[in-house]
Amino acid sequence: MGTVQILGKPWDTITGCTKISAGCKNCYAESFTEWINGLKQTDKYQAGFHQVVCHADWLDRVLAKRARKTYFVNSMADTFHKDVPEEFIQQIFTVMNAKTHLNFQVLTKRSERMLEMAPRLDWRGNIWAGVSVENAKLKERIEHLRAIPARRRWIMFEPLVGPVGQMNLEGIEWAIVGGESGTNWREMNVEWVREIRDQCIDQGVKFVFKQYAAKKPEKLGRMLDGVLWDQRPEPLTVDAPVG
Repeated sequence: MGTVQILGKPWDTITGCTKISAGCKNCYAESFTEWINGLKQTDKYQAGFHQVVCHADWLDRVLAKRARKTYFVNSMADTFHKDVPEEFIQQIFTVMNAKTHLNFQVLTKRSERMLEMAPRLDWRGNIWAGVSVENAKLKERIEHLRAIPARRRWIMFEPLVGPVGQMNLEGIEWAIVGGESGTNWREMNVEWVREIRDQCIDQGVKFVFKQYAAKKPEKLGRMLDGVLWDQRPEPLTVDAPVG
């Protein structure tokens, strides 16, 4: 019952962030930054978690050239953080648009900035626009996501720390739900998960149940009501820009 690979291989061109919502409380990127700095084996994270740093030398470190693979963009930061210059975000999109044989998962809690910038970005079919939604207070991010001219839209309900309630999932292709892990994990009511699952079924959205909330959730498995929910959308091969 080991960890399942749902998100793509990290492609971290940015490090550092600041906390803005409920899901940030026990941020794994903050813990990882502190841990790796303690090892003193890399200078990439030496600025610490609370300083946003853009790493231009990592822009060309997308190495897969033949097989179609998936990359999770900036797992240690938020691409649309206010301290990331728009010019650098444009450079990230230039790389993603040039490598149409690869899929890129872009996930943000700063949905307002992603929406504001969206008309100036090239959302080819290999770029997945996504938002994190941790509870009902943050459902507005779904509306922002729907307004973005991307071909692929997805939602990460992780860590799910409260009920989300009713949602309009029109235009959303994929939803992932997961509880919090680690020493300071918070409770997740399974009814919150069922509510999201049922809405995904009703509205035709692919659904993945990633994990329960626990210090080590892998020990609990991934079955929800006796079913392994592991639905994945097919890669989109259309490489032309939207519009």
